[in-house]
Amino acid sequence: MRVLSDPRSRRSRSALEAALLDLIAERDLNQISISDVTRRAGVNRSTFYEHYADVHDLAAAAGTDLFDELIDAAHVVVPQEAAAPGGALARVFRHVADHERLYRALLDADGSARVINHLHQRLAIAIHVHLSGTGSPTHADDPADIPHDPVAALLAGALLGTITDWLRHGCPGTPEGIAARIWPHLVAAGSAGN
Repeated sequence: MRVLSDPRSRRSRSALEAALLDLIAERDLNQISISDVTRRAGVNRSTFYEHYADVHDLAAAAGTDLFDELIDAAHVVVPQEAAAPGGALARVFRHVADHERLYRALLDADGSARVINHLHQRLAIAIHVHLSGTGSPTHADDPADIPHDPVAALLAGALLGTITDWLRHGCPGTPEGIAARIWPHLVAAGSAGN
């Protein structure tokens, strides 16, 4: 994430991100243009390009806070924790359901490959940190990158794939139900890698 020291720059980015989130509530991401965003945000096109390369870049940035919430809960997919998924994994799915329109826009077939890749990478890093047993209470100090970790990549991909499929089918059942169904499979996948 870019560090912003200039208050004007922060305001512009906030306005652009808020505008995009409003527009996503109305239509698919691939139907949103830079002109749509700048008009809604009340900024000019050159201001947009000072901060973002394109709408997909903006979408990745706008979703950062939501991704952070998801990742904070995502550590529960790590199979070393023998406890049932209980509330923690269910919170991942509840979070997705609470922000269904945004996640559907970002993760569906017309969504952004950059956003999907970004979310997978953030999940894999969080899982790697947890598997490494750092003992850190949060993922606030996670590294920007990790060494090759196929188990973390597998678990992040399994979780992201399940979330995407669940969204595609209209989030059937309950977050607790989907968590209970996938938990044994995540445990098996993670245990096989150790």
